[in-house]
Amino acid sequence: MSNNFIVENNFLSEELQYKETVFTMGNGYLGTRGTFEEGYPNENAATLVNGVFDDIPIVYTELVNAPNWIQLTVFIEGERFRMDRGKVLEYRRKLNLKNGVLSRHIRWQSPAGHTVDIVFERFASMAQEHVLAVRCQVTPVDFSGQVVIQAGLPGHVDNDGWLHWKFLDQGQMPEGAFIEVQTKKTAHMLVEACSLRTDDAMAVYAYQDCHWCPTLVASSELALGQTLTADKLVTIYTSRDVESPRQTAIEALQEVQAQGYEALREANTAAWAEVWEASNIVIEGDAAADLALRYSLFQLLIAAPRHDDRVSIPAKSLSGFGYRGHAFWDTEIFMLPFFIYTQPETARRLLLYRYHTLGGARRKAQAEGYEGAMYAWESAGTGDETTPKWVPLPNGELIRIWCGDIELHISADIAYSVLLHWQVTGDDAFMRDYGAEIILETARFWGSRAEWVADLDRYEISDVIGPDEYHDHVDNNAYTNEMARWNLRAALDVLEWLETSAPDKLAQLITALDLTSERLAHWEVVINKLYVGYNPETRLFEQFDGFFKRKGVDLADYEPRTESMQALLGVEGAQEYQVLKQPDVLMLLYLHEADYDQATLQANWDYYTPRTDLSYGSSLGPAIQAALAARMQDLEAAYHHFIHAARTDLQDVRGNTSDGIHAATNGGLWQAVIFGFAGLRFTGAGPVVNPRLPEGWTRLKFRVCHRGRWYDFDLSATQ
Repeated sequence: MSNNFIVENNFLSEELQYKETVFTMGNGYLGTRGTFEEGYPNENAATLVNGVFDDIPIVYTELVNAPNWIQLTVFIEGERFRMDRGKVLEYRRKLNLKNGVLSRHIRWQSPAGHTVDIVFERFASMAQEHVLAVRCQVTPVDFSGQVVIQAGLPGHVDNDGWLHWKFLDQGQMPEGAFIEVQTKKTAHMLVEACSLRTDDAMAVYAYQDCHWCPTLVASSELALGQTLTADKLVTIYTSRDVESPRQTAIEALQEVQAQGYEALREANTAAWAEVWEASNIVIEGDAAADLALRYSLFQLLIAAPRHDDRVSIPAKSLSGFGYRGHAFWDTEIFMLPFFIYTQPETARRLLLYRYHTLGGARRKAQAEGYEGAMYAWESAGTGDETTPKWVPLPNGELIRIWCGDIELHISADIAYSVLLHWQVTGDDAFMRDYGAEIILETARFWGSRAEWVADLDRYEISDVIGPDEYHDHVDNNAYTNEMARWNLRAALDVLEWLETSAPDKLAQLITALDLTSERLAHWEVVINKLYVGYNPETRLFEQFDGFFKRKGVDLADYEPRTESMQALLGVEGAQEYQVLKQPDVLMLLYLHEADYDQATLQANWDYYTPRTDLSYGSSLGPAIQAALAARMQDLEAAYHHFIHAARTDLQDVRGNTSDGIHAATNGGLWQAVIFGFAGLRFTGAGPVVNPRLPEGWTRLKFRVCHRGRWYDFDLSATQ
């Protein structure tokens, strides 16, 4: 792998929080934002452990900011190293995508005039997910004197001002310290334990029993040019992981102390090599696209659970407080294909999360008066709906959020991903034991949700929000209705498969889910009679009833702008226009490519693309639009959408990267490359590609797994 580094050569305080997101690192168990070990004013330091949620009464549940394991403070001749004090003479920060190691080099002159070189390096082990490490190297440049290093475990950390932890205990142990805390509402216990060692045989060590922040201290006298290396090793466990987090964390720390920093780093690098062997993509001829894509895959890999099937990937991954750590359809529709084709065991875990949260989906359906499983628009630990009912606008005005009530398509989206996983992996055991129940329960929901309109001799689905959230309370959203119809058809196909492959399981599900012959006959009728708003003459889908009668808008008239069309037109005003947050119909055509011809795709592309708020609408759309444009041989449009998506976080093009990584965009970019530019399809005879590489791309190399067999592709522009 070449082109492996995200590099920052100049520190700008105004970019502080957006760069904290960009330099996020993790290992699937947790994510840590790219804040500085020594801290910085107005930083938004956070470590989020997947699955550790706590409740803010009435408002929401959210992933909890864990004790700040990276904290390491350096004192030079009694002066505390801070980048907002003294002078930063040299600065370089680098995220190594190959092994997840984040490093920073600073030449700093203290207010008193002492110049030092300080190098920080840290990683969250991909080999041992409960193991974290920080290394600090300090070299006096123009003086000899005392250097003191403090390594703490500050537990008094908050989520945007809200403190979720209550203090349980802290203490010292041989060559180490620990802190033990517990979430206030959900009662998750968390323990971090750390050690501090230096390579100075004459160093003096001490322990400071600061409340909420047990701290280890090492003091050394350094000569001019002498380098001091200090290693802070950390272990972290919660009551979600083990019965006794404190005992386990302390015992694990003793084990990693015996291994040492270098061995831990080597194990981490080896584990990453295995991950990248399956998942890497190489683009030659376009270094910017190659790096941006690898960065996107890196961010997906560090957010994906490697051992836990009770968690998903939040929409903002584990990189920030945006959306409070909740999972959306982003995971299944945008991210999951990457894992299905390159990390199938991870994909299986992500889908098992949806199986484990069926209870929450059933409770939501029942509460709304429907049958089956109605998945939460925003899901956390239990699968119950966690979408806030109200959110404040920048001016303080409260706005009602309807997504949790009526954005229904997520139930079909999850069923779609279950079937895709089965088709690609051939995991019959998963489908028999888990997937079939998801597909059947979501079908039961749609069967009860569709409404018969006798005057029109058809079924409809009214009062919904489609993926285009600029319009709410609409009837017959094309994406929602067609996905519901697909879901019902898939359920009947799964029942047919169970009949021949797992008759005992079929009998169990028929009884448990009340799958009577009358119910199945009803599904058939809904499939045949559900309105989807397609005009065979124009080949256009109407996004929802009455969309074509809404006011037209030329987005060019509003350029240049720095905010969304909804912000410019107002929440209510945007409803009146044919302006889209993201193009529902194009997403539908993408997911069901085999059902529609090229002329239908072209007609809907030509109609809906000019009406889509590409710059400041949804970050989910552009990558998928890139894939569609590539299918239509419009490589200029395809690359335009692709590179726009690729810059989302690295260049903060939407101005909200500080809230967290746009994880769906990352998954969409993989799909744009594999299914768009490479043109990969699987046929009865095996995989085929139809390369449509953008101008300048001389080579595209990747691999995918299909039904247990790996396929390697090495495409060139001349093919």
